Amino acid sequence: MTPRILVLAGEPSGDLHGGHVVAALRARFPEATIDAVGGPRMAAAGATIRRSIEGLSAMGLVEILDKLPAHWRLLRSLRHDFDHRRYDLIIPVDYPGFHLRVAESARRAGIKVLWYIAPQFWAWRPGRAQRFARAVDRLAVILPFESRFFSAVGIATDYVGHPLVDRGTAPTRAAARASLGLPENARVLALFPGSRRGEIHRLWPAYRDAARRLLVAGDCTHVLVAATADGCYADTEGLTLVTDGTERVLAAADAALAKSGTTTLEAALADVPMVVAYRLNPLTFRILRSLVTVRWASLVNLVADREIVPELMQGQVTADALVAAVRPLLDPSGTAAGDQRRGFAEVRARLGGPGASDRLAALAGQMLAA
Repeated sequence: MTPRILVLAGEPSGDLHGGHVVAALRARFPEATIDAVGGPRMAAAGATIRRSIEGLSAMGLVEILDKLPAHWRLLRSLRHDFDHRRYDLIIPVDYPGFHLRVAESARRAGIKVLWYIAPQFWAWRPGRAQRFARAVDRLAVILPFESRFFSAVGIATDYVGHPLVDRGTAPTRAAARASLGLPENARVLALFPGSRRGEIHRLWPAYRDAARRLLVAGDCTHVLVAATADGCYADTEGLTLVTDGTERVLAAADAALAKSGTTTLEAALADVPMVVAYRLNPLTFRILRSLVTVRWASLVNLVADREIVPELMQGQVTADALVAAVRPLLDPSGTAAGDQRRGFAEVRARLGGPGASDRLAALAGQMLAA
């Protein structure tokens, strides 16, 4: 029987990872029907897009409210598909708030669920893992410590490695700097204020002002901003906006100032010392503060299970504090940068080798054959 698979993403990062999943599935099952809720990456990999992710994603408990009608319409459509047994297997990629409801609907209809990139229940509201366990048949996790947590609540869990490790060879430092018009001996600070409008709005003023002070003081000679094409970055004089992704920016950088999230792992893989600084919507932060059960916000520190990079949150994110934290890292021969790089080597060793999407496709094959 020809496999019928639905892969679901809810935001651009999910579309990126989902694109690799679709490509691996297409290689393993060339005759399969592979549909997707996704974006251009999944379409380019060979999936038929049932619904675009545009207009779905939001960050935070408050911000998601105006997206609820679109999510409800999509869920109703998917339930119709599941009731008519349109698919043999669904693969939700991250995006737990909505995908948990999708998974529950699929299982009620007798459709198998292979979840990729686990919800961070180990970080907050761990009690929700029990509901999650009832909604999935198998879970593919990308962080090494997640296997222990999810196996303990009764989920068949496989650590497949982190998809960031599968990225192609990054540009060399010299090539990245040449392509950006930077001299080889430049001292470069990279800024990663996020991709969503809300997080850019909350982080950009402090990031920008700190970078300017470091420029004026001579701690760095150039500042690169990993920007989005539609992001709002006020007063960028003297700063260089780069909108074609993070790889060139990281390859060219001596140090980085970054939001929490996957960017921190990207910087660790690129061996770029960093300070992590993040602000949430104040109401969202007040709600989450009472629910969070982990000590660190950055994935680098979580994977290492110790503090490798400094973290500044909410009211700590001021230009003064950012300058003080970043300045030591701009000296590549200094103790602070060296200590972080030794920690990054430990993190890279824990993330596993390449092949996360291929291992996920192999799990899908096992489930389809069972």
